[in-house]
Amino acid sequence: MTGASAKRTSVRQAQFLRGSVLRHVLVLTGTGAVGLLSLFVGDLANLLFLGQLGDTEVLAAVGFASSLLFFSISIGIGMAIAATAVVSTAIGGGRMPDARRLATSALVLTFGVSAVLTAALFPFLGDIMQWLGASGRTLVLGTEYLRIIYPSFPLIALGMSASALLRSVGDAQRSMWVTLSAAIVNVILDPIFIFGLHMGLHGAAWASVMSRVLTLGVGFLALIRVHGLLQRPAFADVGGDAGRILAVGVPVVLSNLATPAANAFVTKALAGYGDAAMAAWSVTARVNPVAFGAIFAMTSAIGPIIGQNFGAGNFVRVRQTVTEAVKANVAFTAAAWLLLALSSQAIVRWFGLSGDSVALINLFCWWLAPLFMFLGFLFISNAVFNTLRHPHYATAVNWTRATLGTIPFVILGGKWYGAAGVFTASFVGGVLFGVGALWASYRLIARLEAAAVAGTSRKI
Repeated sequence: MTGASAKRTSVRQAQFLRGSVLRHVLVLTGTGAVGLLSLFVGDLANLLFLGQLGDTEVLAAVGFASSLLFFSISIGIGMAIAATAVVSTAIGGGRMPDARRLATSALVLTFGVSAVLTAALFPFLGDIMQWLGASGRTLVLGTEYLRIIYPSFPLIALGMSASALLRSVGDAQRSMWVTLSAAIVNVILDPIFIFGLHMGLHGAAWASVMSRVLTLGVGFLALIRVHGLLQRPAFADVGGDAGRILAVGVPVVLSNLATPAANAFVTKALAGYGDAAMAAWSVTARVNPVAFGAIFAMTSAIGPIIGQNFGAGNFVRVRQTVTEAVKANVAFTAAAWLLLALSSQAIVRWFGLSGDSVALINLFCWWLAPLFMFLGFLFISNAVFNTLRHPHYATAVNWTRATLGTIPFVILGGKWYGAAGVFTASFVGGVLFGVGALWASYRLIARLEAAAVAGTSRKI
């Protein structure tokens, strides 16, 4: 590649340095939401089709298994965010050779981390399910489900990182299709395996595994053939880049583990209220990311925009990105709340819920949904902390919320109001921490900008 063509490629790919910030936020959030939703739509389809079996223990088993799957997916998302942070900054600074090397190293490290975790936890899947509170037939079903789907974790981790890297170069459409195509396959295979082949819960698990294989293939094809963002991995490069990537990745992963840790505590608390409470928790765990998919996607969406402008030293656009994301978060929450309120009874029918499960679903859809706005503030702040090389801020905030902002509320809520109190407590802690984290993110931008103006900022 000649110097002129290399320069053109760099300018073309650092496209977030110009144009409407709001448009970039909405385009990346929209396509990112579709892509992220596809990950959860596959799980939602599993639960929706399994709900037609009319077996509450099957739904409860998936609910218990989801805590461990959420834990693993959070690690994959953390590695994807780390990849985005280092690669988008390199692109923004016009360093495309560095971007290719870092992208390749990030994928190698993602595979290594996910493979080691899978091998370490696989022998203890049943023990983990039991610790979460599963017992009897629910324990057996949940363990069997995990033994099929959990070995595919490295595939979905690599697929998520590939999708994130495509967002780093501004290819929002292909990033979306990485996971959307997998969701389509999942939805097609679910009824065939569950009902046509009479595989039940096992069929749902195998449908998910096959969809993850497709996710990996589509993502790598786009990175290699369309953008040339990957190169042959070299041990020396991976070793040299590991410190830089993991300096972001480890705190981000630790930060991301806070939410599944809090969810595991809530799951264990709800287990004491029977399969009806667990069935409702399982359904809300699937409905949540679908209804609030745009907010979940916000962290990944604004990361590349912040990263490219941070790499270029344009703090005005960095701050503007955060402000536009906050506005979008409020609008997305209002729309999701309306949708859930109108759909509450339909959700009950679709999943075949009855008894106490119905009251808990109505509580979530009518009263708890708007509180997600504050979690959105927290997600936006996480993107700022991670991309601006202060991921330890996100780690501290998320773990404080997961402990002090969750455990006391869950204990008291369960003591005073039973399962409904536990449900409510899982949202309440996010209010204070969401507002505080957003304030801290603006302060961090101002501090880095002042340091840059004074000429004391470290080399990016």
